[in-house]
Amino acid sequence: MPDVGSAEDAHETFRRAVEALHGARVRPEITVREIPAPQRLAPHAAAVSAEVSVRDEEIAWGRLIILYDPEGVRDWPGPFRVVCQVNAELESDIATDPLLGPVAWSWLADALETEAASHHTLSGTVTRATTEGFGTKAGEGSTTEVEMRASWTPESDDLSPHVSAWLALLASAAGLPPLDVTDIARQRSRP
Repeated sequence: MPDVGSAEDAHETFRRAVEALHGARVRPEITVREIPAPQRLAPHAAAVSAEVSVRDEEIAWGRLIILYDPEGVRDWPGPFRVVCQVNAELESDIATDPLLGPVAWSWLADALETEAASHHTLSGTVTRATTEGFGTKAGEGSTTEVEMRASWTPESDDLSPHVSAWLALLASAAGLPPLDVTDIARQRSRP
């Protein structure tokens, strides 16, 4: 574990890490905003949330939390821990696919690799849920959602690639095409 030297050094290290939350390249379909961070998980914490909208319809959302413990007394192996959550609506036939979990997890693994976000101790879950309306909500139909929760330890205090990986994960979960590819289906459906 690196020697942080003093409380001032720790504060400066965390300040630089938080700058990564605000400096990432964000796609036009994604809106990011700062939210209150959990207070009891680490001496220093920061958090953002994001919504993915296409044609004014929210199709995915997520949270990213940066935890920093310069003293190393937490259970994670390093001073920083990145925690994320991503939720996205799915078509019902996709939700029943037995490969949904491994495929969704690969979105995160691929995003971390593509963004060169060096890390270790990656862990998490993929959950699928179907919601059905009854009574006065019966007419709303059913919805299906995938939820990913993950955490990992960055191998450096430059968290920019980790923020970019989370944004790429959001885009994948929402089904957005890569930035350099035109989505013909969405263009055809425009009025």
